[in-house]
Amino acid sequence: MALSKERKNEVLEEYKDWLKESQAVILTEYTGLSMPDMDKLRKDIREIGGSFHVIKNSLGKLAFDDAKLETPTEYFIGSTAIGFTKDDPASLAKAIKDFGKNNEAIKIKGGFMGTQIMDAAEINVLADLPPLPVVRGQLLGVISAPASKLVRTLNEPGRSLAQLFKAKADAVPA
Repeated sequence: MALSKERKNEVLEEYKDWLKESQAVILTEYTGLSMPDMDKLRKDIREIGGSFHVIKNSLGKLAFDDAKLETPTEYFIGSTAIGFTKDDPASLAKAIKDFGKNNEAIKIKGGFMGTQIMDAAEINVLADLPPLPVVRGQLLGVISAPASKLVRTLNEPGRSLAQLFKAKADAVPA
């Protein structure tokens, strides 16, 4: 069923809003994906704070052009669904990649992180990165390691002196 001009404009504005609000966008092909599987993928992506929508190719291309995102034409051939996230691009990529391991109907076409275009291989690399909380923890560990070492170094002379006094005190017969 064809969309009316008013409805097309509404859908186009919705796509534009999704693109404006997103840190990362991943375009996928979903030919042959059953509705229960599509619902499972949407649920998985919602759990990480993203969303997943089937789009109309012609309107999607217009929305990307309007957002000044140079998108290859082949991204809008065949069935197209898009994953969006406002927070964690790596988790979105991981959710789609992991789902695709068990369901060959999902194939990553490409996407964007900010305004940087990414092909399927780059998105797969992004998916292999640890989740954002883990990266933050690792960064905190790297930052705090020199401070911890400094504290140990500053405390060492005092500890050594205390050990020397204790050894002397234990050596004196009572």
